Amino acid sequence: MAESFDVTVIGAGPGGYVAAIRAAQVGLKTAIIERDKDLGGTCLLRGCIPTKELLHAAHVYDLVNDPTEFGVSVEGIKLHFDKVMARKNRVVTKLSKGVEFLMKKNKITVFKGTGKFEGKGRVTVTDASGLRREVPTKNVIIATGSAPRLLPGLEVKSPRIVTSDELLDFNHVPKSMIVLGAGAVGVEFASVFKRFGTDVTIIEMLDRLVPIEDEETSAELQRAFRKRGITSLVKTRFESAKVNDDDVEVTYTGADGKQGTIKAETLLVAIGRRPVTDGLGLENTKCEVERGYIKVDEFMRTAEPNVYAIGDVVPTAWLAHVASKEGCLAAEHIAGRNPRPLNYNRVPNCTYCEPEIGSVGFTEAKAKEKGHQVKVGKFPFSALGKAMILGETEGFVKVVADAKHDEVLGVHIIGPHATDMLAEACVAMGLESTAEELGHIMHAHPTLSEAVMEAAEAVHGMATSI
Repeated sequence: MAESFDVTVIGAGPGGYVAAIRAAQVGLKTAIIERDKDLGGTCLLRGCIPTKELLHAAHVYDLVNDPTEFGVSVEGIKLHFDKVMARKNRVVTKLSKGVEFLMKKNKITVFKGTGKFEGKGRVTVTDASGLRREVPTKNVIIATGSAPRLLPGLEVKSPRIVTSDELLDFNHVPKSMIVLGAGAVGVEFASVFKRFGTDVTIIEMLDRLVPIEDEETSAELQRAFRKRGITSLVKTRFESAKVNDDDVEVTYTGADGKQGTIKAETLLVAIGRRPVTDGLGLENTKCEVERGYIKVDEFMRTAEPNVYAIGDVVPTAWLAHVASKEGCLAAEHIAGRNPRPLNYNRVPNCTYCEPEIGSVGFTEAKAKEKGHQVKVGKFPFSALGKAMILGETEGFVKVVADAKHDEVLGVHIIGPHATDMLAEACVAMGLESTAEELGHIMHAHPTLSEAVMEAAEAVHGMATSI
């Protein structure tokens, strides 16, 4: 008789493997199914980790390429892109092996293959050889993630038309690149390849870069990109792409309503992602799907009894840390731990472009839309000693607070190490801090985090360094 489990997780990305670990930690006999040959999912294998490795390499190259400001002279600088990619692959492999170790440590059974619902309470896994076996289980957590989305009529033709998946396997630096989409993926790769020497043009249909961020953040990023020589075409609609032997020719309609064309060696399509549920057998369940996403309640339960869904297959933010917390929530609910539902108004957003962007909570516009009277405090990195020391003075910290109760409603950071500094804002908002309390907390000097304190003090006109 086949071994049975309390919970089986389908998908071993940051949502799935964290869900499996938490399930094991709370005493559930757990299995996980993964069709990729390696564990870790999109984030580890083709997303967060490899892109951030490239971003760091680009930062190092940029710094040593022009260190004269710091009194350092370097000659004979050369980019060895093959070694950059080799290091990226080593980091990914090491972390993937780490996930395998965590599965063994927590006594989680790993099935390599494709998981599928065959009917009520029945899950099978089919391996690469076509061998299918049943996995008896009381509960299932769907964590199959997402894949890059393409526009209708566009298809991958590497190296001319690519998504982030193909770009991460490039063996050369393109001389020129058009980036379609100015969300996190688009602006991150624009930052990477511009610093590696690529001529970069961004095309964005909406009226600004990183459109989910605060408007002032978007404006600051566009200024920074302009300074770096990155062309940003906003309010611009993509029309078509023609692949030639040596380039790809993109036709677009600009903000003025006129059509134009631009050529580049590579077109990166970075317009978003789609949930991956193909072949999962959802038609054999009561799971409800809307616009491709699986509908869930506040505990991640689907309409099918004992089936949960987390991460990019549900209509929440496409972020690894969101998927991980949803996985913990689902596992603890299965175990009867009575967990608290997640507060999606406090999800940290991080964009690892240059300069970095970190934000949590409401933008100023969203806070007003929600009916709040707001007070805003801003503090520029140009006035901060540590930023001057680093030679990274672009950007600011912006605190959005409720004018009546002074509660911090949102924090927006663009500048050096913004994604690391954001943690303080997350903790403050999680504890329902007021701007006065955040500004009252003593911050070490000289540090970048002083900018958060100063911005909080600026809400009441009390910043001392500007």
